[in-house]
Amino acid sequence: MTSTLDRAPPGRRPRTRRPSSHRRTEIRSPARTGSVRVGAVERSRAARVDELTDVQRIEVASGAPFREIGMADVADMPPLPLDALAAAQRDGRVRVAVDRTDRPIGFVVVDLVDGCAHLQQLSVDPAYARRGIGRGLLDEVAGWAAGAGLPALTLTTFRGVPWNGPYYARCGFRELTGAEVTPGLAGLLAAEAALGLDPAERIAMRRTVD
Repeated sequence: MTSTLDRAPPGRRPRTRRPSSHRRTEIRSPARTGSVRVGAVERSRAARVDELTDVQRIEVASGAPFREIGMADVADMPPLPLDALAAAQRDGRVRVAVDRTDRPIGFVVVDLVDGCAHLQQLSVDPAYARRGIGRGLLDEVAGWAAGAGLPALTLTTFRGVPWNGPYYARCGFRELTGAEVTPGLAGLLAAEAALGLDPAERIAMRRTVD
């Protein structure tokens, strides 16, 4: 199972709110700052600038399952642009899961939206699916968010795609409704609708961190 968080149609992506310039959002393990265990056998660490094309490769590969369920427009979307990834990497907001040769096989990009750690993108190479890698990255971001005093993780995703909404529900997220959808998340959902995604199929989710 790929752990793709979100794929929008080709063209402009919804923009998440950039962190304030005086507050870095570098993701580190709550236990230590080096590589840590993720899933059964892999590790994670901060992404290097020379690995951003690997991050793009993983995102493209993780779109393949959407084609199998008739969502070719989502499968064919371009990955996050290199300039956006580079900005996130400089801020310490990109973390990669790596194999035993230290090659990236999954990644997470985090931003700050309405005072919460927002998962802009989470993808795992389909060749490494069903190993707990995506869940491990989620738990690591949750640990960092707790240490930073942030109350929750948030994301927007597809309600019915098995590796989107139902997957995140199993990982402790719940769907937000009505006034629970904060202004920043509402803005993201509106931007996604403007890009052609069916609003009825898009949801915002939240996971409280301890």
